[in-house]
Amino acid sequence: MYALLLGITLILLKYLEVGPVANWSWWWVLSPFAAAVAWWAWADASGYTKRKAMEKMDQRKKERIERQKQAMAP
Repeated sequence: MYALLLGITLILLKYLEVGPVANWSWWWVLSPFAAAVAWWAWADASGYTKRKAMEKMDQRKKERIERQKQAMAP
């Protein structure tokens, strides 16, 4: 996500010709997008994305059980 935000910022700076980014090659300006694609490919291939989703679901389940226990307490 950070790579995408950085890429969008660099594109805007390059397009608007702001600061030193105006003199950079387009390859450097677009490189954060390549990094984002590489990250997503690795995250999907390694199971990182699915593992994080499962952890989030488990945390929600624990919180729901805890709320139900609190509601049942006298």
